Amino acid sequence: MTERQKDRPWLMRTYAGHSTAEASNELYRRNLAKGQTGLSVAFDLPTQTGYDSDHILARGEVGRVGVPVAHLGDMRRLFNDIPLDRMNTSMTINATAMWLLAMYQVVAEEQGADITRLAGTTQNDIVKEYLSRGTHVFPPGPSLRLTTDMITYAVNNIPKWNPINICSYHLQEAGATPVQEISYAMSTAIAVLDAVFASGQVPEDRKGEVVGRISFFVNAGVRFVEEMCKMRAFSRLWEKITRERYGIEDPKQRRFRYGVQVNSLGLTEAQPENNVQRIVLEMLAVTLSKDARARAVQLPAWNEALGLPRPWDQQWSLRIQQVLAHESDLLEYEDIFAGSHVIEAKVASLVTECLTEIDRIQEMGGAMAAVESGYLKSQLVSSHAERRARIEAGEEKIVGVNCFESTEPNPLTADLDTAIMTVDPANEARVVAALHSWRDNRDETRAQESLSVLKKTAAGTDNLMPATLECVRAGVTTGEWAWALRDVFGEYRAPTGVSSAPVAVTAEAGTPLAAVRAKVARTAEDLRSGRLRLLVGKPGLDGHSNGAEQIAVRARDAGFEVVYQGIRLTPEQIVSAAVAEDVHCVGLSILSGSHAELVPDVLTRLRSTGADDVPVIVGGIIPSADAVALRAAGVAAVFTPKDFGITEIIGRIVDEIRKANHLDPLEVPA
Repeated sequence: MTERQKDRPWLMRTYAGHSTAEASNELYRRNLAKGQTGLSVAFDLPTQTGYDSDHILARGEVGRVGVPVAHLGDMRRLFNDIPLDRMNTSMTINATAMWLLAMYQVVAEEQGADITRLAGTTQNDIVKEYLSRGTHVFPPGPSLRLTTDMITYAVNNIPKWNPINICSYHLQEAGATPVQEISYAMSTAIAVLDAVFASGQVPEDRKGEVVGRISFFVNAGVRFVEEMCKMRAFSRLWEKITRERYGIEDPKQRRFRYGVQVNSLGLTEAQPENNVQRIVLEMLAVTLSKDARARAVQLPAWNEALGLPRPWDQQWSLRIQQVLAHESDLLEYEDIFAGSHVIEAKVASLVTECLTEIDRIQEMGGAMAAVESGYLKSQLVSSHAERRARIEAGEEKIVGVNCFESTEPNPLTADLDTAIMTVDPANEARVVAALHSWRDNRDETRAQESLSVLKKTAAGTDNLMPATLECVRAGVTTGEWAWALRDVFGEYRAPTGVSSAPVAVTAEAGTPLAAVRAKVARTAEDLRSGRLRLLVGKPGLDGHSNGAEQIAVRARDAGFEVVYQGIRLTPEQIVSAAVAEDVHCVGLSILSGSHAELVPDVLTRLRSTGADDVPVIVGGIIPSADAVALRAAGVAAVFTPKDFGITEIIGRIVDEIRKANHLDPLEVPA
């Protein structure tokens, strides 16, 4: 028997970064030594949203969900002793993507690298930030210009770099069906390519080079047959669009190139050991089919629903990939699904439905118009609400959550406080002190002159990348770069999609929601207040608004008047709104880890107004020890991912309102 020639494995990455540039650099070098073949950089929320670590909105967020990078010095330390011309680096960065790529280029130049050899990806997909993840800064028009300028610069100067990674990953986390995930991503790609070609920065004979550098970043859920068909449909549609709309003849330039992070949304806090098999199934969806195999894969860790994974947890996820690639025979065969009538029928169905939805979006004026009108966001909120309703009704089963809930004691989480990594609260002060030192020691005249040129360029039509590179070299900070552009472009608050979301759960007699509606009505009557009012608040920079939106929609359907102003609010703004709207309860949602800093501030400010009868509840990824501390500080209730029943949560909120107002409990099942 002749030995088969094995395919090369996909790039294996771990999404990582925390605390400081030095700590993250150490983690990267350790992961590379373990056999990781590429880097995937997680930046903290201030870096992602264009704030320096000493800004009021950065409080509690510095170094939490990624590494803080405020200037060229941080970038140097982040990649110390890592030769960038021999590395493939993915940077999950969007609103500030141009800024981070410019810093990466300058560090590479300082290392002596030929920048034409730099390989990697900047995500640079702002559309899904408006829809799901919430790290947008500027309005859609200027954001698209930044994306366009960056793509044209990279194609002309860093030809091996993927300057955009159109990201449907967070769309699925925000509730997207496979059809929505494909359609919205393809519509984004059309909007970006149309803008690039309309800019006049790329000659007609080089259009194929632009298309050839467009990559995608997708989500793979646990329905792995459907997910694998989704990837084949993605590939087929991209082939059609690039050939028919843009006239690209070279099949290599038309190839659908994608990386994947498998679905963190489906990871559970309850029985978290089940997450390992979920991760494996999700990985198979994007690796089994050779014709639609991912170019790069990064896997979450089993304990991400509990908190920040430790290096050992990340190693476990890396080993999952390595076992599949190196121990199994997967890479020895041609596509094992070719000729399957089941797969072909599913793929054909997805393609047909997606073409219909893409046409609908184009008729609206394209992806940017569909963002600004609120259409895309309302569709996602509706899909997510329907999925949550199916889970609560038991129609969609999640092992260990809404079925098979009995369990043996879990040795992995016997000591919850050591089952995750924590960031030293003192880290933020050290980062802020280092930032101030950097500002004190730079050439201030050069820094201010470079910012002035940046603003003039932004007000004109020239490519923004050269002015951005000079800002990097002059020692400008992330916040200063972003504020200069805010002064020209303005800021943007995206539609929330809450008010237009249809009812997802019925309140017919005998249903749980009907019982909660009765509790809401009775309590409003007892308080003589007309309707109960709930403020749903997102303090800090955490833009993952899915949970907050679902609470807001269900509370509305239960009879509450809901005050929801979207993401990125200070504690002061939240309390001002609570007082102005005379609400009966304040619900805070935080998934970034900043709860220990921000929630007590909201409590203190609220109590200082005399609103002692307004309970504060908190939801998010909150370790057990932190939940105890929050309750001790005066939080009425803490909800984490294990509390999946939204109707039940709304009922608990009513209970807390009654308790705070010294009303007798209502014996109404919820």
